[in-house]
Amino acid sequence: MHAVEQIRNLAIIAHIDHGKTTLIDSIFRAAHVFRESARVEERVMDSNDLERERGITIRSKHCTVEWKDYLINIIDTPGHADFSGEVERVLSMVDSVLLLVDANEGPMPQTRYVLMRTLRLGLRPIVIVNKADRPNADPSGALDETFDLFVELGADNDQLDFPVLYGSGLEGWIVNDLDEYQKEEHEREEHLGDGGGLSPALLRELADAGMNDLFQTIIDRVPAPSVELDAPFLMQVSTLAWSDYIGRIGCGRVLHGRLRVGDELQRVTTRHLRAGDPDAGWETAGAETARVTHLWVTRGLENREVDEVIAGDIVWLAGPGDLTLGDTLAAPELAAGDVALPPLEIEEPTVSMFFLVNNGPFAGQDGRAVTLRQIKDRLAREVRVNVALRVEDLGRPDGVKVSGRGELHLAILIEEMRREGIELCVSKPEVITHRDARGKLLEPMEQLIIDVPDEYQGTVIQELSLRKGELVAMHATGTGLVRLEFVISTRGLIGYRSDFLTETRGLGVMSSRFTGYGQWRGDLPGRERGSLVSQAAGEVASYSLENLQQRATLFVSPMDRVYEGMIVGENSRADDMLCNPTKRKQLGNYRSSTKEIDAGLKVPRPLTLESALEWIADDELVEVTPKTVRVRKAILSGEQRKKAEKQAAPVA
Repeated sequence: MHAVEQIRNLAIIAHIDHGKTTLIDSIFRAAHVFRESARVEERVMDSNDLERERGITIRSKHCTVEWKDYLINIIDTPGHADFSGEVERVLSMVDSVLLLVDANEGPMPQTRYVLMRTLRLGLRPIVIVNKADRPNADPSGALDETFDLFVELGADNDQLDFPVLYGSGLEGWIVNDLDEYQKEEHEREEHLGDGGGLSPALLRELADAGMNDLFQTIIDRVPAPSVELDAPFLMQVSTLAWSDYIGRIGCGRVLHGRLRVGDELQRVTTRHLRAGDPDAGWETAGAETARVTHLWVTRGLENREVDEVIAGDIVWLAGPGDLTLGDTLAAPELAAGDVALPPLEIEEPTVSMFFLVNNGPFAGQDGRAVTLRQIKDRLAREVRVNVALRVEDLGRPDGVKVSGRGELHLAILIEEMRREGIELCVSKPEVITHRDARGKLLEPMEQLIIDVPDEYQGTVIQELSLRKGELVAMHATGTGLVRLEFVISTRGLIGYRSDFLTETRGLGVMSSRFTGYGQWRGDLPGRERGSLVSQAAGEVASYSLENLQQRATLFVSPMDRVYEGMIVGENSRADDMLCNPTKRKQLGNYRSSTKEIDAGLKVPRPLTLESALEWIADDELVEVTPKTVRVRKAILSGEQRKKAEKQAAPVA
């Protein structure tokens, strides 16, 4: 067990794809966490299959390394805005952060958000200009932009005096002064490598430097935990986990005292006086006593069960049955009102959709057809640990309303459910609105930053202006790209990402973050093209597709199975078009039965879960199974759809 003075607690924060998880891989190698002969996968902290496939961190994870008798607790945090709540809670457990900034892109939307939270808590970040070895890297420019961001966010003098490191998390080197290495190289009269990058000789020298400067900076600049070992036990639950054998498990940093397995403690729950408004104050909502049954600490990547924990370390514990986020756990002799800590801020959802029972003709053929009760049970398990999720039973016999931080937040949940073998249908995402004190309608707003080649900027600006986006800044990056910054409603972004890739030929990059609620922006243009709806069931025929592809973009291929009401393509016009994709050519005695095989068919547009959610209209659903993503009309029968349209039509 390490002394408190030898413990360092910090988080790694950054915008998505700026290299957090890759840097931790290099930290593990430098600290010899694994045996030399052990095979270690890249991005070892992304243990979830979805995280590996998508290259993103979805949930924060805790690891520990040892260096020169110091114990360094590191928390890897998500970089995507939909999972920003994980970052907020993690910051309550640490004493400093490593802020990674891409040497080419500089600060991005999520960089602003996580840095703002860090500065508000009074933490002093360590800045790492990452990917400094890239050909187009501009470490000095990225650092200047980062310093300006610190000033803009109101950093105090101590926070502005942040240490700066340069390096490449992928290549495994971090140094204090990149200019010094370059100066020494110039003195040896070695030239820079082609493309403006660092020369091969300099890169070899930097690789030899390794991560020692990073470790030493952490030891010197991250304060040891400010705790009292002899005081009664106190901690706050910052993260939740679930075990089918043990129940709910809470994680947090021990603020004071010691705790042993079998000790009694009290759980004090607090809440804001007004939900979602931390400025309204808070109150104690109840207290109960419980006994600790399990204690764990993290060493390397593994959780190790222990008999005792002390102040300063980050621990997991089980015992209290109904642990919730922000609960205060304290020694039983302390008065609940005196020790209760302010509740943690839990992010409010901004987007909702309906999770429905799959009632299509193919239900149960690809996976496990589930009942509404089974869907509710699965979502109830998710809510135990995914505190940003909301589930509402609105009395529908076929589904429930599920709300989250964004489209990706809900899409990840749907993807996890389909991989468990569950089939379901989901509706078009809708934004969650509020009304202010004057009764005005408010909707979620986002800061949107786009990097796009010069020739496409006009198209992007025009399209986003139609979606009521406001261009607030524009500047050239010097590499043939222009950076555009917009303020736009979340509603205006729904369905835009696929259009954006088409408009920019896949060369544009966009990122956004939720900034709060703003005034309703009015009606927005809907989808410009209608659906190609099958009115027959059976196997798709090449003959039909050859004719249909002249008027539509297809989603299906020959021999695919379809049913009535299933959407098989996107119409070239604004209205829906009924079709029979199963119709085959009538063959005579002198016709070749293999002629259809030679039909010149275009490759159909692949439908992913995210693209389908963005594409569907209000009267359509996405059918999700373990093997397939389909789109369909909510009402499958054409006759019933006509009746529903007549009933919904306003009376003249």
